[in-house]
Amino acid sequence: MNFRRIIAVAVFAIATVAAFGQSLSPETIAKRERRKNLVVKEWNTDAKTQTRWLDHVTTYDEFGRKIEEIEYASYGQKWRETYEYGEHDKIVKEVEYDDRNKPVAIRKYEYNSDFTKKKQYNYAPNGKLLTVKVFEYIYQEAE
Repeated sequence: MNFRRIIAVAVFAIATVAAFGQSLSPETIAKRERRKNLVVKEWNTDAKTQTRWLDHVTTYDEFGRKIEEIEYASYGQKWRETYEYGEHDKIVKEVEYDDRNKPVAIRKYEYNSDFTKKKQYNYAPNGKLLTVKVFEYIYQEAE
């Protein structure tokens, strides 16, 4: 890693901690730096026919956060999921789509002050609230 890149990563780390009030590990910062505006395509090949098809695509935004994931089969798209981020760089909304690119599920999240998930709201595609999942964190004392 050259000196300018090290400085850029350090500045990014300081800015991230200052902006979000939380500490990110150097590994997380470096991973996000590598993923900025990245599109990862995975290809699959049938061993018998040697037919090749696009298997999976993951897209990251300018901050290195995953914003879309698409799974394919030899016949086309199987499913797609999009991600929206909010305060403290946490996912606040996920939308799952079917093979015809129609929404099938919407999930929205709330977080605790320590950035752990507090609630997950599950909606139907028409916006009707279906269920609410509550996260409970129980720390066991070491014996």
